[in-house]
Amino acid sequence: MKRMFAFFLALVMCLTVGVSAAAPASALADTAAYLQKTVPSPQVASVGGEWTVIGLARGGYAVPASYYQTVEATVRACGGVLHERKYTEYSRVILALNAIGKDPTKVAGFDLTKPLQDFEKTVWQGINGPIWALIALDSGGHASSLRQRYVDYILEKECAGGGWSLSGSADADITGMALQALAKYQNQAAVKAATDRALVWLSKTQNADGSFSTAGKENCESTVQVLVALCELGIPLTDSRFVKNEKTVMDGLMTYYVPGDGFTHVRQAGGGNDLMSTEQGFYALVAADRAAGGKSSLYCMDKAAFSDIASHPDRAAIETLADKGILNGMGDGTFAPNKTMTRAEYCTMVVKALELTPKANADYSDVPASAWYAPFVGTASDHGIVNGVGGGRFDPGGTITYWQAAVMIARAAKALGFETAADADAQPQGNILRCEIARMLYEMLKEAGKL
Repeated sequence: MKRMFAFFLALVMCLTVGVSAAAPASALADTAAYLQKTVPSPQVASVGGEWTVIGLARGGYAVPASYYQTVEATVRACGGVLHERKYTEYSRVILALNAIGKDPTKVAGFDLTKPLQDFEKTVWQGINGPIWALIALDSGGHASSLRQRYVDYILEKECAGGGWSLSGSADADITGMALQALAKYQNQAAVKAATDRALVWLSKTQNADGSFSTAGKENCESTVQVLVALCELGIPLTDSRFVKNEKTVMDGLMTYYVPGDGFTHVRQAGGGNDLMSTEQGFYALVAADRAAGGKSSLYCMDKAAFSDIASHPDRAAIETLADKGILNGMGDGTFAPNKTMTRAEYCTMVVKALELTPKANADYSDVPASAWYAPFVGTASDHGIVNGVGGGRFDPGGTITYWQAAVMIARAAKALGFETAADADAQPQGNILRCEIARMLYEMLKEAGKL
């Protein structure tokens, strides 16, 4: 297919870093083995569950196959309601499912991302709710019209002098978590300014051994959250702002490590290991290891492992766009390159590629506000990218054609003030295949210098 487009696209890219402080390899492997032995059957739980799964999966270690079966059974038994008030339960499970390549929108017939579309219930817990909702939604590029509201909520809760806390003055633990949630929104001036203030505050409060404290008490978890935040922000752990007495945050974390026995919560004589501390210490090691290796971040899940494109000529295009959250697979580990795509799916891709904030509207009678694609169709309509098919309809389930695909892209370019040589009338007739869409977008982005 001819390369028809040559205009700039702003992409939602997963943060990676090229230089950092690598996690000690022996500690990484040792802690992985400890968790595999200690948590042989991960449950749906804040300890002995998802955090072990996330660390193992993102670290490239085997995750017990029984975990997903447990999730399905749990979700089925509770009717899709993991908790009436604590919506971080959904966020945690979503992160784990994304990490093992399972679709959290299709678990035993339930969409676990749906509760996070309720702003008031998500923020009921306070700042923890929107922090983890953002991290979970962004980890898999899940549809949501609330991202900006969650970002704004976090910014509103900033403490005087920088940083965040559950209540009172700023603490390292919550500040680290907030920075993780805001990492992918640094293009917003208000977010960048709040991030800079938090980093200054953290650099001033770092302990002499490289670790961090919360409420004046040194602990493993506070150090973990700051370390992961730096990795998510693309800041090397060797950054001079976070080196005290030649000790980095990694050095601080390792003071809680006990070879063969995980991590302790606090450093004290006779203090034993702690499973929560071990899980968090482990995924912090994984985050640092991924950063040092130039891989996608801890929360930016890889989507490239499609089983049906190993020898496909468009494999590079498909995997690249999937890794950047522009394309999705079928939810079962396949991409189905020779299948077609719906108008709603294609519209969603364009909105994601243009980094527009999804927002539903009432333009089309056949696009219910509750539909997953409603925010993307609404945003595309607001920006003049789509006009529907007439009669107040959009036909979201209709198959996208070559001509329609070209028209949508041309309108997107015009809406953003770019010129394109695309001639929709010159496009081949008939439907366009998923692999052809991937190839078209891939070539376009290469022309724009974004790949």
